[in-house]
Amino acid sequence: MKHIYFTVTNDLTYDQRMHRICHSLTTNGFNVTLVGRKMATSHPLAQKSFEQKRLKCFFNKGFLFYVEYNTRLFFYLLNKHMDAVCAIDLDTILPCLAVSQIKEIKRVYDAHEYFTELKEVRTRPFVKWVWGKVEQFAVPKFRYGYTVSEGLADEFARKYNRNYAVIRNLPLLTPFKPVVKEERYLFYGGAVNEARGFEYLIPAMVHIDCKLIVAGDGNFMPQLKALIEQYKVAHKVELKGMVSPEELRNYAEKATLGLALAEKDGINQYWALPNKFLDYIHAALPQIAMNYPEYTKINDRYKVAVLLDGLSVESVVRKVNETLADTAKLEEMSAQCLMARENLNWQKEEEALVKFYHSIFS
Repeated sequence: MKHIYFTVTNDLTYDQRMHRICHSLTTNGFNVTLVGRKMATSHPLAQKSFEQKRLKCFFNKGFLFYVEYNTRLFFYLLNKHMDAVCAIDLDTILPCLAVSQIKEIKRVYDAHEYFTELKEVRTRPFVKWVWGKVEQFAVPKFRYGYTVSEGLADEFARKYNRNYAVIRNLPLLTPFKPVVKEERYLFYGGAVNEARGFEYLIPAMVHIDCKLIVAGDGNFMPQLKALIEQYKVAHKVELKGMVSPEELRNYAEKATLGLALAEKDGINQYWALPNKFLDYIHAALPQIAMNYPEYTKINDRYKVAVLLDGLSVESVVRKVNETLADTAKLEEMSAQCLMARENLNWQKEEEALVKFYHSIFS
């Protein structure tokens, strides 16, 4: 039984994507360990079918965190038996590269994001330069890899001559039970990070007669709270913070309209296929999303969303209000979601994942 170690920088509790990946590989004949970090706010880990390990750091953000965590991760991995190691995104790639070279084992790059094109990286010249150097040094040395969309896979092929597989982060298909929607509200479920359109959404809320629930946390949370205060919409916006996957699904299923906004600047946002877009589909939740390639591919087949050509306060106000007023359109999009989820689900996508890992050992 081949043993694979996966490495992330989060605390594992809310990482549904890695839970799905690790569980699928465990049930298909692999031994799996998922490594993350332990924080002061971390909850006890739930029992899973795979092993979990969290590393504790003195620093929890910035340059010192990355140096400390990667150092701790290197020495932890160095003392473990494994047949392959997989770096999830660029922020754990260096220790995985070093350990794989020392141990002479397979190494895999899971590019969940195009890391150097994240807004929080791209708009900070020195930070972008550092991570750009890491990318240029390490990524070409990873023969095996996969990412979440064809657009991002094409970018790795163009830039580094690496033919990475596409394994989308599709939700697990579970029985759908219609719920009673007691009140109308807009819903955003996901990372509260830069480039997620909050600079447009919060001012738009002034002109939208509906509550907004935000479930998630991230590097943009201080700015989000400031925007809510600046535009005096605190009575319309509820910030739930990090919630369990079950609570996240419950909020989505009871919502009226989901929001999957993203700025176009930077190839990561433009070519991405975000978790929230897919989660809304599985919750049968109509949504406002972006007219970017990966959204459009799905929406051309299943009319699950109203797509925005560009982000502005005016366009968000107009599309949200028009969609909320069109009950028939909301019902039709919800029905399309129920059809889409039968084909766009993890039970089908995991076949590509299992095939990929079998192929690197064959």
